[in-house]
Amino acid sequence: MCRWAAYIGEPIFLEDIISRPDHSLIEQSKEAEECKTSTNGDGFGVAWYDTRPQPGLYRDVYPAWSDPNLRSVAHHIQSRLFLAHVRASTGSAISRNNCHPFTVGNWSFMHNGQAGGFEHFRKQADMCIPDELYQHRKGATDSEVLFLMALGEGLENDPQGALGRAVARLETLSRQRGSTPHMRLSAALSDGHRLFAARYSSDLIAPSVYYRWSDTHQGWAVVSEPLETDEDGWTELEPGTFLELNGDTVTLTDFSPES
Repeated sequence: MCRWAAYIGEPIFLEDIISRPDHSLIEQSKEAEECKTSTNGDGFGVAWYDTRPQPGLYRDVYPAWSDPNLRSVAHHIQSRLFLAHVRASTGSAISRNNCHPFTVGNWSFMHNGQAGGFEHFRKQADMCIPDELYQHRKGATDSEVLFLMALGEGLENDPQGALGRAVARLETLSRQRGSTPHMRLSAALSDGHRLFAARYSSDLIAPSVYYRWSDTHQGWAVVSEPLETDEDGWTELEPGTFLELNGDTVTLTDFSPES
């Protein structure tokens, strides 16, 4: 399983999420506390928004804790909205194209979880990607397929519905051709203006997600695990919930894909 963290608000340095906190994303890559595997060393990535509509993207295959370039980038770059991810592969190869986040146009997406038995229905899943989006299929992960399927389902106009429909289609394939757990998901995504997150599973084990407002940074953090172990104010996103952060507005809605 993977760990991820996202932020939206007044511009901050990436290191305020990625490397500076006691339980930062880099620390979680070495010793996560709320996932099946404590080490997440199969690559990392960060997508950040600045003055252009499309996000910047930096990904590599090294463990996040061992890459000095990541620390340097995080120390110097400020952003009002970014997604960062450390990877623990569930079967696909360790390659840059398999590292999250994934981006298409102004959208960015990252995921923790799995569609059970994906290796047995990868071809059928790929066929669910619309022809006009298939050029963006660079890697071999179920996460990238899910993102491209959601784009094809109308992510631009209906983020919650599009992601839900994509999750339902992928879960159906897992039930038909794959294995349990058919779907476990915590995901974060953004169009450059809003930040969304979802938590869902087909069983009773949904990957963890928390969110918190920071008066210091004047922004929201959404994370797999709290960034400070002794810090108050973290709210757990309940399983089966979709979160939207848009300025001062926080919207929580039901997320129950129909398989």
